[in-house]
Amino acid sequence: MPIRRSGASTIRDVARESGYSASTVSIVLNNAPLSRYIPGETKERIQTAARRLGYRPNPLARSLRSRRSNIVGVMVFDITDPFCTPILRGLENGLYQANYLSLLADAHNEPNRFERYLEMLLDRRVEGLIVIANWLVTDIKVLADLTEKQVPTVIAGRAFDIENVSTVSVDNESGAALALEHLYQLGHREIAFLRGPKALASSGQRWKGIRNFAQSVGLRLDAKRIAELPESLDPNSSFEAGGQRTTELLRSGNAFTALMAYDDVTALGAMRALRNKGLRVPEDCSVVGFDDVSQASLSMPSLTTVRQPMETMGAMSVGMVLEAIKAVEQKQEMPVLRRKIPAELVMRESTREL
Repeated sequence: MPIRRSGASTIRDVARESGYSASTVSIVLNNAPLSRYIPGETKERIQTAARRLGYRPNPLARSLRSRRSNIVGVMVFDITDPFCTPILRGLENGLYQANYLSLLADAHNEPNRFERYLEMLLDRRVEGLIVIANWLVTDIKVLADLTEKQVPTVIAGRAFDIENVSTVSVDNESGAALALEHLYQLGHREIAFLRGPKALASSGQRWKGIRNFAQSVGLRLDAKRIAELPESLDPNSSFEAGGQRTTELLRSGNAFTALMAYDDVTALGAMRALRNKGLRVPEDCSVVGFDDVSQASLSMPSLTTVRQPMETMGAMSVGMVLEAIKAVEQKQEMPVLRRKIPAELVMRESTREL
């Protein structure tokens, strides 16, 4: 019975144990194309020796030989943002099924950290990059430079027109129109709005959907019932901001029977402010959010919202980046795609007929 070596066993150890050359052992254990010419008995002896020695292939050494890492870099700007979590779940599932590993980096909403992490990911020979974006990505032009290094890149969660970088996002415009249509059909005409920060592209897209629907039905958008959220790097700050803006709207004396918020966290803050003023949701005021983060279904009452299919967005991002990786391998032009996913209205307890 051979003695197991201390430390990791190598191809040469298996070669000595099995009595075959290191090249033959390598072909068998790596299931190389030439292995189909090697007799079954030889393969069995080599595999038995490998099991006996506890041999495990070295993925780093293999990647250096093949120039393949089977790693996709995944960059988030703030992992505490509830928007990120379901997208990450979709990414992980997609990469796992494709036999790829994700290398995750959290930029903490710091542009300098983002750029440094990009350098580090490239140094580790990631085959592609997926960025779960917020508004900061608009100020970072380094993403476009990645294509010059043949690193396929996909931005998930925001629609940007960056040359040679693919994007996948929800249809914000039609989603916001769905939410307003829901309130309109319930009989609401005096509706307050909490707009997102101007710096966010999605804020403008959602407001466009609101305006277009309002014009189509002759609904007046009263400027005195519209408030805008301040810009902030903290994704959870919109809870406090939603509460503050709602309180200000109530103080203005311009009554409203429904409120439509930029996102779910803002809507939850608005609901707290309404309760603090003795108003019931939805009896006194209906509330609608956007995103369908996990807290939306757990609130009291549960929040009516526009669902972004975020896991689908993550899985679609994986498909897009793998398609581009394949194009690079085959020395073809990388496809640049702009994909929008339809939004879905989720009706819960926070809205009711007037």
